[in-house]
Amino acid sequence: MNNKNVLCGLLLVAGLGVSGLALSHGNVTPQAVDTSGLEPLGKEWRDTNPYREPYANHAKAVEIGASAYNQNCARCHGLEAKSGGIAPDLRMLDVGAEGDEWFKERVINGAVRDGAVYMPKMADYISQEGLWAIRTYLDSVHVEE
Repeated sequence: MNNKNVLCGLLLVAGLGVSGLALSHGNVTPQAVDTSGLEPLGKEWRDTNPYREPYANHAKAVEIGASAYNQNCARCHGLEAKSGGIAPDLRMLDVGAEGDEWFKERVINGAVRDGAVYMPKMADYISQEGLWAIRTYLDSVHVEE
């Protein structure tokens, strides 16, 4: 086998690995989140994160959010929200109301580009409480760019 055939074979294998990542990126089945200990929020979505400090159970929200993030978000966004390049690095999400607005829009509507699902509509699977807990966790690991 010559070098050209070896190189073509390596590129083919690498391409299959990358295409598998691309196809699996939005193919996620969200897991239920136990939000026991957090204030129930009802059906109407809040505009800003109700679990942000000085919320009395802020530490509980971070704990629940960390677990929920690892179960539902880490596959694409990376462990500890440190992206490996497949999806946005959520540690750099704006803090406060601006970041809340983007987060809320994305978890409710998901992300679809050219007909491909890059992120499912997480609000179809995870409660508002669970999603705001994830947002609370993301605030706790925030870094500036």
